Amino acid sequence: MASKEHLAVKQAVIDEISAKLEKATAAVVVDYMGLTVEQNTAMRKKLREANVDFVVYKNTLMNRAIQGTKFEALAPTLSGPSAFAFSYEDATAPARVLAGAMDEYKKMAFKGGVVEGNFYDEAGMKALATIPSRNELLAKFMGSIQSPVSKFARVIAAIAEAKGGAPAQAE
Repeated sequence: MASKEHLAVKQAVIDEISAKLEKATAAVVVDYMGLTVEQNTAMRKKLREANVDFVVYKNTLMNRAIQGTKFEALAPTLSGPSAFAFSYEDATAPARVLAGAMDEYKKMAFKGGVVEGNFYDEAGMKALATIPSRNELLAKFMGSIQSPVSKFARVIAAIAEAKGGAPAQAE
């Protein structure tokens, strides 16, 4: 009877992982060893703020959960101590936040990740970490659009003023 209960517990964990993977746009695997409790707590807080789940699962259970999914390419990374970061909105958020923690603490290492269906090794994950968030990219884009428009408006106002007319006031 105890072995059936044990199998049921394992299956529950596999189901939990599968549910996360179904919603995830990215799953990143890291070797998390060497962090102090304080460092781990601070890193997890930053990950939560970026809407990223960070959990530790047994590699064998993760391996079973990824079978037949777009995350199956993670299988070769599942050895040794592994922690997993799942993102559901911003696909590059786990790489960005984890890379920041790695730089800050000089510990941990990327093992690999699947981002929007594509597998990336350690070097690929480091490269992804340099991509700004979607919101940052949108802000830069909007700024680049807004700048020429506001310059144009100032030129028109200056021409109107030079011709002796009062500049039109924007409402």
